Amino acid sequence: MGLKIFCMGEIVGKPGIFAVKSGLKKIKEQEQIDFVIANGEGATGGFGIGKNHSLYLHKLGIDVITAGEKIFYKKDMVPHIGKCSFMLRPANYPPGTPGRGWGVFPVHDKKIGVISLLGQSGFNRVHLSNPFTYIPEIIKRIKEETNIIILDFHAATTAEKYSMFFHVDGRISAAVGTHSKALTSDARIFPKGTGIICDTGRTGSSSGIGGFDPAVEINKFLTQIPERSGEWWKNLEIQGIIIDINDTGKTEKIKTVRFPVSEVPDDRTGKNN
Repeated sequence: MGLKIFCMGEIVGKPGIFAVKSGLKKIKEQEQIDFVIANGEGATGGFGIGKNHSLYLHKLGIDVITAGEKIFYKKDMVPHIGKCSFMLRPANYPPGTPGRGWGVFPVHDKKIGVISLLGQSGFNRVHLSNPFTYIPEIIKRIKEETNIIILDFHAATTAEKYSMFFHVDGRISAAVGTHSKALTSDARIFPKGTGIICDTGRTGSSSGIGGFDPAVEINKFLTQIPERSGEWWKNLEIQGIIIDINDTGKTEKIKTVRFPVSEVPDDRTGKNN
């Protein structure tokens, strides 16, 4: 028997956390999920993730939380991540950066390796080492323990994501793209057995702009004045991809999923989250 992995789309703000709280347990039971990986890059206000939210999301059933260029936007993540076994920051951060970029985790009687990497195109505030040269050594080290390996490649361009997908085809079980927060329709199995998708979408509001208040986001384009993004609570969904991986580490099935959340929060200030 292999493993069924749920890679959840990026969690966006309190609406995203509420969606996880309301729907993840049902999804795990309904789909018989063995392991959950979620990108938590935008869990705290849409920009970064704080210590308390990381702990809460793990408690709700997310086994591993990955991130991207916003991993250290919240100050309390810097001292927290080095002590947090389920949090991953991109592996191509400089040596000495707190935390780790990959890990091997127990699942039933098996193990799964999870890697987080950040792309190089389109990020103005963070400039990391070449992810393409980093990943072969990481794969080699993980394969000393398991053949089941998932990569979260947090990148801004389709070209860079697909370059990475072809680069790792046959070396790992699956490579999923994150960052765009728009669920793509290209989920498939590459020729050498690696499952791929360009973007796993988002968890939170499925409407709005990237899960945020449309009026605020449009106003930024109209005025070119920085403004804090607003939370958007309409049409909450958990999006992502479910991957069936066999014992040889190859993807056998892959499908995109959208789980609507019908429950309405009592307190939209987030105090109940």
